[in-house]
Order: sequence, then structure tokens, then C-alpha cells
Amino acid sequence: MDTEGKESAGDGPQYRDVVILGGGLAGLTLALQLRQRDPDLSVTVVERRAHPVREAAYKVGESTVEIGAHYFADVLGLREHLESEQLRKYGLRYFFSDGQHRVEDCSEMGVSHLLPTPSWQLDRGRFENFLGDRVREAGVEFLDQAVVRTLELSESDAPHLVKFDHDGQSQTLAARFVVDASGRAGLIKRKLDLAQPNDHDANAVWWRINGQTDLDQWSDDPWWRQRFQPARRINSTNHMCGPGYWFWLIPLASGSHSLGIVCDAKMHPLETMNTHARAMEWLRRHQPRVHEALDNPVFELQDFLFLRHFSHGCKQVYSEHRWALTGEAGLFLDPFYSPGSDFIAISNTYVCELVELDRAGTRIGPYADFYQQLYFSFYENTLTLYQDQYPIFGHPQVMPIKVLWDYVFYWALLAPLFFSRRQADLVILSRLKPHFAEGRALNLAMQHLMREWGTRDSTPDLTQARAYDQYEVEWCREMNGALADELDDDAYVARTARWVAGMRQLAAEVLALARDAFTDIGDHGLDALLAGHDIDAHPAMLPPHWFAPLEEAAPAAAEA
Repeated sequence: MDTEGKESAGDGPQYRDVVILGGGLAGLTLALQLRQRDPDLSVTVVERRAHPVREAAYKVGESTVEIGAHYFADVLGLREHLESEQLRKYGLRYFFSDGQHRVEDCSEMGVSHLLPTPSWQLDRGRFENFLGDRVREAGVEFLDQAVVRTLELSESDAPHLVKFDHDGQSQTLAARFVVDASGRAGLIKRKLDLAQPNDHDANAVWWRINGQTDLDQWSDDPWWRQRFQPARRINSTNHMCGPGYWFWLIPLASGSHSLGIVCDAKMHPLETMNTHARAMEWLRRHQPRVHEALDNPVFELQDFLFLRHFSHGCKQVYSEHRWALTGEAGLFLDPFYSPGSDFIAISNTYVCELVELDRAGTRIGPYADFYQQLYFSFYENTLTLYQDQYPIFGHPQVMPIKVLWDYVFYWALLAPLFFSRRQADLVILSRLKPHFAEGRALNLAMQHLMREWGTRDSTPDLTQARAYDQYEVEWCREMNGALADELDDDAYVARTARWVAGMRQLAAEVLALARDAFTDIGDHGLDALLAGHDIDAHPAMLPPHWFAPLEEAAPAAAEA
């Protein structure tokens, strides 16, 4: 790496433009993005663990969705690796199967064909080893087995000082910019007391086995075998859902299967699942078909970990004093819709913007404040998809509606903003403000409505099996495929307005369905938000046969 002209005088510390604390997914992708945007930037990554790491590493965050997948494939240019060394996924798939052994009798939601915008399952060990090689090729100094001892953050124009041990020696780097990507170690967060809890109290346990279970073989029923063909269920991020919890199955390219329970802490105490034996016993009670598939001596346990209260916020992530937090060092939501790499992509891009502004001599304080406001807004609005919603996760009628709604919210607002490279465009963000405000208000009301509906209908029939195929929903394919569209500003704003109008229509249809189920259900502000909206004057958003009585749904589904 070229650091000529950037050494401190005498025997002082070496100078770097950016020092990144942590060489996991967030830190390595940030280092690569910084160097791609400015090849003259001197960047050092200080990572505690030894590299290369083993494949099927114990880290969570193996499932990507559209923003994160686009960031890795197209922003960072890593598509070839993803296509050849990782697994293309058939979206997110949901089974409403609590306590049920016959999965063929349970409702299932997923896709039968790939949606236009791709995503992948990541073997995190394999991916981070690849990233380690790529950042070094890009001219980044990547120091593994390096332990940070002290961190002196400057509040003047003087550089920050990072002191660490590496190769048996104490070293010091002077840095114009310091970024904490150390995950839950939270080096800057701890130093500045930035930790901030949120009200989403959930726990997780996860493990990996050295083999894979093929979900398509879980039943001999012909309808089960063919109802989502040509998709293979194993290639989805599979969610086995029940009241207060979900269980994931994620295949990895190295041949392992990643498995995990995520649960509402009040409904499923961590102590009932915090060892592998206890987790398997928990599965035997709640997901007996999963237990049967996994209770096989051919599968060897590769690791087992658990995490209490995994979701967290942060008081500050970007500073006028040229430091930032990214990845789990800052915020973490919930893995149900796999947003971890999305928020890495968004945060890393804001950090790159701040570094470039500072390099140009611009006072970054106002930008740091504004980007943080936006980032916190994305976090807070996305958190509503999970907070207090776990009690309805097993509901086979309400949850497919919720999943559809949550996808629309994501595809209409946040995902297009990142895909179009407008997340830091102050002019366009100002024009989008009324549409985002309406979308946020609709979403908040809808989350309350679906929670009331699902909790009031506390004993749904789990054995009336339906196949909810999102691929057959035309607007799902359209919204997903339109993410990569290149639009001028006027066309982009107009499309956002159209998507938000679609959210309005969907909200009206769901409210009508909820009132059919419970005539006295609260509107949660939707009546005011939908005032003047003529539900019959717009194309229907909900597939009618999804919610018709089963004897009516069968012929309609066949026609679709």
C-alpha cells in the first residue's frame, strides 16, 4: 500500500486515512468500497481473529435479501464469486407448522420460480476469506490477529490514535477517520457509552451440522412435492413459524446446514433451548418434523451458540469528529427478513460519503447528523416489522398478509432508494419526503392492525393447508424486478408515488378482510389515512383465492 508522504515525523505513529476496527463482513466490505471509490485512500483493517477462518463459520447473517445482495454483487463487483462459490436462493419461505408433524397439511408461503432480483445464501467463512484476499489485492492493509488495546479519539483536527498488539509487538496508527466494525465488541460504543437498548426483546440460539436435510423429502404427498415446483425448498431461507418463534434452515455452499431458533423472550425462555440437547428437545415439541429430520447420527454438530437480547440500538453512529460505527457495532434489528447485510450496505455507503466529504475539505458535521437521522429512521421503521409481532408469527392467515405487506413496504421505499444510489441525495430525499411519510404512517397502522387480528384469533386452524406462491402475484414480480431500473428523478419520484398508492390499496383490502373476521376490530388510524380512497377503483393487490374458502380456492389457484 502506498503511504508515501503520510508518515508522521520522526518515530511517531504511521498515518492512515482510515482505520477500520474489525475485519468481519462489515469491516472488509467497507474497506473494499472505500478503496474502489478512492484508490489513493490509505486504509488499514485491524482484526482480532486469525485469517483465514474456517468455512461454515459460527456467525449469523448467512441469508441476504435484495439490498445486501445488490451491494455485494453490483456495488462491490463480487457477483462472480456469489454465482460460483455461494448458493443462489429461492427467496424466503414460511411454514406455519407449530406442533405439526405432517408438513403437507400445513400452509406454506414462498416462490415457485426465482424473482427477477437475485439473492444468495452466504457461507460466511468462505465469503470473509474471499473478502480478505480481495481487500489485500485492492491495496488495503489487513492485519489479522491484532488486538486493539487503546483508542484515543480526537475532537480537534488532530488524528485519532489506535494502539494495538500485532505479531508480538505494540503498534500505533494515527488515523484521520476511525470506523468501528467490531461487531458486538463495540469498541467505540463501549468507550463513549453509546449502547442503547430497544423494546424488541428476543433471543436466538443457532448451530450448524455437517450435512443438509432436503425439505422436499419430508413428505411423500404428491401435492406437497409439486406445489412449488420447479423451486427446491432447500434452497430457500426456510422459516418454520409458530406463536412467539421461528426456526431457520439455511443451506451453505460448503455442505453444512445452518439452523437456529429465534424467539420472543417472554414466550419461549432462553433456558429451554440454550444447549444443543435442550434445543433439540424444544424442536421435538414445537417442530416435530424438523426434529425427526435432524435427529440423525449422520449429522455431526459443528458449533452451538446462543445470544440473549440480540436486537439493539445506538445513541450515535456518525460523528463530526471523523468516527463512525457500522454493522452490529452500531445497530441490529432481527434476522426474520434477513436485514443484516442491508444495513451494512446502507451504513457503509454513508461512511464512504462522509470520508469523501472530509477528503474534499467539507465540514462533515451537518452531513453526519443528516445521514444518521436517515439511518435511524430506516432502523426505527424496519423495527416495527418485528417489535411485538412475534405472538402472531404462527398464524396461517394473518402472517401471509403481513409478509406481503412487509415486502411492499421494503420494495416501495427503502430498497429502491439504495438501488438507485439516492440514499444520500438531499434534493431527491426532500421530494420523496411526503411519500415516505405516508408510507411510514400506513405501515405503523398496518402493523397494529395485523397484531390485533392475529392475537384475537388465537387458535387458528393449522391444518387447512394453502400454498401461497408469491411468484404468481404480478405486482410482486413487477416491484422486485423494477429495483434495478435506471430512472431520472422525475420518473423515480412518480414511481414512488405509484408504489405508495399500491400500499394504500393493499391496506384498504387488508382492513376489509380484518373487519370480515372481527367486525369490531380497531382501524388503528387507517380510516383517516384511507379517507377518499376508492378500493373498487384500483386493481386488487391480494390474490382472491388466497383467502377464499378452500373449496373455492382450489379451482381459482389452478387457473392462476
